[in-house]
Amino acid sequence: MTEESAALYVVPTPLGNLADLTRRAEEILRSVPWIAAEDTRHSGPLLKQLGARGRTMPAHRHNEQEAAARIVDKLLAGESVALVSDAGTPGISDPGARIVAAVRAAGGRVVPLPGPCAVTTALSASGLLDEQFLFYGFLPAKAGQRRQALEALRQQPCALVFYEAPHRVLETVDDMAAVFGERTLVIARELTKLFETVHALPLVEALAWLKADPNRQRGEFVLMVSGAADEADSGEGERVLKLLLADGLPVKQAAKLAAQITGAAKNALYDRALALRKA
Repeated sequence: MTEESAALYVVPTPLGNLADLTRRAEEILRSVPWIAAEDTRHSGPLLKQLGARGRTMPAHRHNEQEAAARIVDKLLAGESVALVSDAGTPGISDPGARIVAAVRAAGGRVVPLPGPCAVTTALSASGLLDEQFLFYGFLPAKAGQRRQALEALRQQPCALVFYEAPHRVLETVDDMAAVFGERTLVIARELTKLFETVHALPLVEALAWLKADPNRQRGEFVLMVSGAADEADSGEGERVLKLLLADGLPVKQAAKLAAQITGAAKNALYDRALALRKA
């Protein structure tokens, strides 16, 4: 290794397609003497394929404190450690944040590697017009707490990004429709894998779309909801939007121009333009 001293390397691993692993990540995983993995059995095949010779240690939600202490000891002994989760970037709705905090508190060196992350991968293909986004991660599993969390986000003007598991996606989308109403939802599932899907539709139609085909309910989900409209600007924005649509402008362009002219929220105007075109 070319690094000067021992470090904790935060290493993103592929969401599904193994070709997404960076060359730098490969080098680190082949070179470090220790690899802290969310599930050593899950990471085993990838590490074997890479020819990684480092010893593995578990570092999951239920032992993060213990794993952090062990990793700090390794670093103090001059041995580098690579931290990986099952897929994507450690510490982003995955174990790792407590380990990084412990290493930093002990004066250790933390080296982050760029790489696969479901949040940015999904957003880049969403087509949402919001200039900002808020990443929430997983909503509460219990219905009442989930509704309460969504209500707290209802007035946020930025795109909202959530992770969701397949066994909860129907009830989560149903709650989103009840709380957020007529907004755009972009459903991304099985990113980088064989059955990858990125589908945008009105939020109020999403539950029926998911139920229409059981295959649409499978895999790991990223759910992206367009932001809340600015009610003060919505009336003037819709007036200008209708004029632009009447002149034959495409929906996306009309929404963008109407937002620039009036200051109304682009995502809300885009949703309204879609509805006007269908009417």
